[in-house]
Amino acid sequence: MRTWMCLGMRGLLLWAVGCGGGTVTGRGDGGVGPGDDAGGSVLHEDFPAAPMIESGAPQNAPSMFDGAGSGTVAGPCLVEPEPGTLFPRNWLRPRFRYVAAAGQNLFEIRLHSSEERNDLVVYTTATSWTLPASLWSDLKNHVVESPVTVTVRGAVYDGQRLTAVTQVATADFTIAPANAAGSIVYWTTSNGSSLKGFRVGEETVRLILAPSQVQMRTANDAEVTCIGCHTSTPDGYTTGFTVQDPWGNAVASVRTGEIGRQPSWLGAGAIAALAQSELGIQAYSRAHWTAGDRVQIAPMGINQDAQLAWFDLEAVSGGLGQAYGILARTGDTKGVGAPAWSHDGQRIVYVSTTSEYTGRLGKGHGDLYGVPYNNRQGGAARPVSGAADPAWNEFYPSFSPDDRFIAFDRAPDGTSMYDQPQAEVFVLPSGGGTPTRLRANDPPACSGRTSPGMTNSWPKWAPEVARVGSKTYYWLCFSSRRGADSRPQLYITGVVVDQNTSTIETHGALYLWNQPYDESNHTPAWDVFQIQ
Repeated sequence: MRTWMCLGMRGLLLWAVGCGGGTVTGRGDGGVGPGDDAGGSVLHEDFPAAPMIESGAPQNAPSMFDGAGSGTVAGPCLVEPEPGTLFPRNWLRPRFRYVAAAGQNLFEIRLHSSEERNDLVVYTTATSWTLPASLWSDLKNHVVESPVTVTVRGAVYDGQRLTAVTQVATADFTIAPANAAGSIVYWTTSNGSSLKGFRVGEETVRLILAPSQVQMRTANDAEVTCIGCHTSTPDGYTTGFTVQDPWGNAVASVRTGEIGRQPSWLGAGAIAALAQSELGIQAYSRAHWTAGDRVQIAPMGINQDAQLAWFDLEAVSGGLGQAYGILARTGDTKGVGAPAWSHDGQRIVYVSTTSEYTGRLGKGHGDLYGVPYNNRQGGAARPVSGAADPAWNEFYPSFSPDDRFIAFDRAPDGTSMYDQPQAEVFVLPSGGGTPTRLRANDPPACSGRTSPGMTNSWPKWAPEVARVGSKTYYWLCFSSRRGADSRPQLYITGVVVDQNTSTIETHGALYLWNQPYDESNHTPAWDVFQIQ
């Protein structure tokens, strides 16, 4: 029997999964009430009282583990969830994965919450187990902003008894009172270059765009063979990306029935401008994405000659000053890489760099600088305080959806900024300040791996924030090589800001288990992609 009763001030009996509460503000519908049980006095019965014994596990596993104690031998390494993980309330159901110690072939998984009458206990011979959808539906509506403790014990089972039981592996995760929005589209380099993706909450990924589907051609009028460094146009119907050999930029539809097509608003002058060689990572702003004002920002040129350029994507006539132009950067004579454009359209933050640059950042120095857009005129370029330290390379900036923060990568000065093992993700106020290192940089301690060294790279914010009470919930996606085989894979993490204390709370990394684990997945874009 499950508890469906929520007791509030009105003493109402609500026949629903949860009782709402709190005030939702902010862009979109990302927030929900701070908890379903307003009184907090009812213990829910989402977890069954009896243990769940998976196929292959002995039926007497509970009594064997109970009699064996927790053991003294080092136990399994719990790698999912990582300690301190924060789940969006509408996210993939949790998966629990662990690396077995030598000889282990039987495991006890226990989930404990102070808001649940029972612990959820599972016995399995597998090294991963995914929470059933029905249990996830109940849990995320009842146990919000309250830690759920996961413990795993491993044992060697000889067919009759346990010959060894190991210590408990433990981690806590929490479900946020906030949803995540949009879709994640990423670049995979396995089995050829392509874009794959999924909508928030989906448990599978799909092909979004393959090079053979792209109608635009490269600067030497060849077919596109590689898609990378992509982003969404603010309406979500088109993706822009960088192509290679030679470097240039292209755009293609991701709408069902129009995959790969040139959008109807793309002008002949813009096509000619984008087909020029030596273009780099592009950026868009929702403030400059309406008919008659569809603009792309991108670097143009190589090495220290790279300039910050604008492109009028509706231009009929080609040429400098019509289809494209250069934004002034008074006070900065270095090259330009990887720009980000604020959502209000007022400011561009870019990498001011001495690095080798041919469409992507190489070895050398990089600092974050800001410059006004100023109706395509640019202006005074100034370093971003906290992200222009001569001891570090700061690169790959990204504006939060409310333009309040910038996420970026940081690595030691002089290293290559592309696919850099020493890279770590930081956030800081967009106007400058003290950078905050994300807890999500660190893999579980039991893995024996540490950061720096994980190639934590390419942070991108979810397209909306959610405000619940005094807290604002942000979500970030990034790629990391923290797995045992060092293959790049995708993770998300939560960043929570309390307006009463101005504190920035960071969380562990949440692995996206819907991505193929045997593929190399990089450069995620989390945006409003209208994928079907």
